[in-house]
Amino acid sequence: MGRSVQTPPRSSHWLAKLIIPKLILVVIVAALLAAGWLSMRSYYENKYKTTKLGFEDIGELATQECRTTQVNATAAAQEIFGVQIPFTQSRYIYSYDVVLKAGYDFSAITWEVKDTAITVHLPEAQVLSCELDLDSFQVYYEKESVFRPITLEETNQDMTNLKANAQNDAIANGLLDNARDNAETLLAAFFAQAYDLDEYTLNFV
Repeated sequence: MGRSVQTPPRSSHWLAKLIIPKLILVVIVAALLAAGWLSMRSYYENKYKTTKLGFEDIGELATQECRTTQVNATAAAQEIFGVQIPFTQSRYIYSYDVVLKAGYDFSAITWEVKDTAITVHLPEAQVLSCELDLDSFQVYYEKESVFRPITLEETNQDMTNLKANAQNDAIANGLLDNARDNAETLLAAFFAQAYDLDEYTLNFV
């Protein structure tokens, strides 16, 4: 009878050669993932580009400035049958200062001199500008849900409403009246350079 040939058992040394490189690879991958997780941070980027630039001549006479602080509360949520769904609410409370200037279109101011009377025709005072002071921005409360974020379009509409409210408040508190009073004072000083107001009567209509 022939002798049977037995395959020698694999040595533990050979097994270690097979497993250790795989373990090292797993450890390296795990270390890289851990390093990536620890180094994760919030990313924010702004890019600016001028797409239109234009210049126009203006002839405005600004005679009154007003600064008002406006507080705005914006809220949004997902709803079902008019009922807000929990954990979908977003809410911001913040404030901006709004700077308004009022006065006149200088080209619309006319005057005439007849005998010893100077008559100045002033149109209605108007708001010349209404701008947000971006440096005055303050946040009092901020919470945003991923299920119902407040959109850029809604934020832009909030800014429009905020400025409109500031303008209405300023006018209600005498912005245009003060602009006219100061315009009369400035124009009186202007005419005094050319006419002796002790001899001429200055009238604003």
